[in-house]
Amino acid sequence: MLIEWMRTRIAQSVLELHEELGAERPEVLKITVEQPVHLEHGDYSTNIAMQLAKTLRKSPLHIAGLLKNKLESDSEFAALARLIEVAPPGFLNVHIDWNVWARREFPSPALTGGKAIIEHTSINPNKSAHIGHLRNSCIGDTLARILKKTGREVEVHNYIDDLGNQLADTVVGLLHVPLNRNHARFGDFCWDIYSGVNREYAANPVKLSERTNVLHALEEGDNGLSWIGLLVAERIVREHLEEMKAFGIHYDLLVWESQIVREGFWQAAFELLRDTSSFVQEKSGKLEGCWVLRQSTNDASEKATEAEEADQHQMDKVLVRSNGILTYTAKDIAYHLWKFGLLDKDFSYQPFSDGLWSTHHGGASSSAYGKAYTVINVIDYRQEYPQAMVKQALEVLGYTEQADKLRHVSYGVVSLSPAAAEELGIDVSSGKSSYAMSGRQGVGIKIADLLDRMEGVIDEKRSDASGLSSRIIGAAAIRYYLLRFALSTEVVFDLQQATEVTGNTGVYLMYAYARAANIMAKTAENGTNSIAIPAEAAPKEKAELALIRHMAAWEDTLHAAARELSPTIICNYAYELASLFNNFYAACPILKADEDTKAYRLWLVSLFQQAMGEALDTLGLPAPARM
Repeated sequence: MLIEWMRTRIAQSVLELHEELGAERPEVLKITVEQPVHLEHGDYSTNIAMQLAKTLRKSPLHIAGLLKNKLESDSEFAALARLIEVAPPGFLNVHIDWNVWARREFPSPALTGGKAIIEHTSINPNKSAHIGHLRNSCIGDTLARILKKTGREVEVHNYIDDLGNQLADTVVGLLHVPLNRNHARFGDFCWDIYSGVNREYAANPVKLSERTNVLHALEEGDNGLSWIGLLVAERIVREHLEEMKAFGIHYDLLVWESQIVREGFWQAAFELLRDTSSFVQEKSGKLEGCWVLRQSTNDASEKATEAEEADQHQMDKVLVRSNGILTYTAKDIAYHLWKFGLLDKDFSYQPFSDGLWSTHHGGASSSAYGKAYTVINVIDYRQEYPQAMVKQALEVLGYTEQADKLRHVSYGVVSLSPAAAEELGIDVSSGKSSYAMSGRQGVGIKIADLLDRMEGVIDEKRSDASGLSSRIIGAAAIRYYLLRFALSTEVVFDLQQATEVTGNTGVYLMYAYARAANIMAKTAENGTNSIAIPAEAAPKEKAELALIRHMAAWEDTLHAAARELSPTIICNYAYELASLFNNFYAACPILKADEDTKAYRLWLVSLFQQAMGEALDTLGLPAPARM
């Protein structure tokens, strides 16, 4: 980690400078080291001198000059930096000696913290999954890959809400909504059943009592309705897992909501909460009979600026309804107490499929799961308030340390572009820029349908089908498309844009890797199987310099993505890396260069192949020998 190493050496010089000047050491020292956009400004740059101008009461240029002298007297730093420049208004620009860089290693930061539990996907098991669900899964799986590559122990959960309204509605529909239509999968059949039963509710609201009956039956268990619900949920979950597997997404544990209730997890959490002043049963008003977790003074609801928002959030703090049915938030609180090892209870477990375990009544005991140091939940921004309530529950129980280590990775939902919406038969005469997907209305693009379509697009565009299958390429292209947007961005899904194979796409990245692999394969055919560091490792061409300096930033980029829990950081790095490599390939002959130049450029190609291979693996994309 070159940037982290430089930051540490600069920080030491800053502290020494404070001591020499008799200035008070800063309590917080935030040193930023970045790669300048323009190559002539050096390989790395810091603006720390400008930050110190006020406290040291000297001009930034003067401070930068003092720091330059100190860094030049630091033997380790001076060995790596062939030139340190001071630039107005107070930058320190460092030019790297790449011969030294090529022959030394930079340590990664010491690991802090234990196991991280990442919960993602967590789709209601009542119908086929759509592309909005897939964005969640791609983000969560990539975060797991990022943390594992930084050395963290990671446990991936998929929470199955088999007691919720959605499953209850599908069960009601299966029992009462007639449907005779061809479907390839059970999930697709349930997709239509679910929208059908919601139309029935709208036409005849009295039928909502059927949902309540099924919800009670699901919670009680060991009855005909609960077995129907279990069979439906298990069949749908298996279809979901198969869909996710096509995108390289895997899990360690399925946690079934019914087990949280039936194994007494909620009862144990209820007893803990009841001993606090924040958890009460309302005696009057519209929430009479409900058990409610009262909001703290800094609760998210106080940020609401409209009465409608407050009303919308009102039910989120209800943990047990007046009819005795638990809310999702109640079960989630119990689940998180278990995640952190704070309940004196544990699940039983049994295998669900190859390498995947599931909570199961009567299964085997295990100490392998739970007991997290950090919990990371990948859930869209609409669940911000319920997530805040889980954190608040931990706080009122006195578990402030665990509350601080509960991270909500929020992301924007996926909606449909006007063109995609129109293709699905949605009325787009309103002229809106995007249209929401709705399971209740049966509006959305199913994952399986999108993958089939993408496979066809790849088939049409490729001239050589001897490399990766079109389906694998298509899955990688979709996965990258959903990852490259900033997490906070609403993805307005457009079928034409999503099926592009040029520009900032997963296909572009894989083609760059395959190009490098082809070069290395030709080199091996000519008898060169290992690429040694050349005697002269300093770049001579701008394209060489731009490529090597970007490759040097891989480890720092990976750790930055881990700190910020952002897959987009890896996407941006990988796209720029592919672009720089393709520019290098076009500007700098490799196999036809003279021997010394060829040896150096082959070394750069091998470094690129390694860095891009790591980036692709982190993003969950294949690294193909040929496309």
